[in-house]
Amino acid sequence: MSAAAEFNWDNADVKKKWDAFTKFGAATATEMTGKNFDKWLKDAGVLDNKAITGTMTGIAFSKVTGPKKKATFDETKKVLTFVAEDRSRQSKKPIQEELDAITEKLAKLEAPSVGGAAKANAGGVYSRLTDHTKYTGAHKERFDADGKGKGKSGRDDTGENTGYVGAYKNKDTYDKAHGK
Repeated sequence: MSAAAEFNWDNADVKKKWDAFTKFGAATATEMTGKNFDKWLKDAGVLDNKAITGTMTGIAFSKVTGPKKKATFDETKKVLTFVAEDRSRQSKKPIQEELDAITEKLAKLEAPSVGGAAKANAGGVYSRLTDHTKYTGAHKERFDADGKGKGKSGRDDTGENTGYVGAYKNKDTYDKAHGK
């Protein structure tokens, strides 16, 4: 870690934001987990899976935290310095410049976002299940040309009580063939 890297931010303000991300998912937490650290970076637009990846931040986080897997505010600053060093190796910019870019984005962030949370959307299911044009076989006979249901007449298979088998094609031809 470079000794020349300095944090150019308001410590008290950033500490409040750090606390918000520390408590995200665990309201009583006092130290930040690697998952929350990645969320902090991702919400700020630092973690982009190209220049700074989750693997890079995971390695930097474990270098600082060791087996305890949680970081205090000061340890989180060390992790950010490691991330800036990794980034500067790729971009060929000074570590301080990379650290300033990261901390500027983190300082602008207000609170953890929950906008990416998955929401149940059943609209596709209902539209698919209620589209009469998708029905095949006997089920499509339940609807008229406009898609309106026929009711009982669409469900009942009413048979003709003529004495003939349903698939018999020569109905009423016996008398004609035998001259009666």
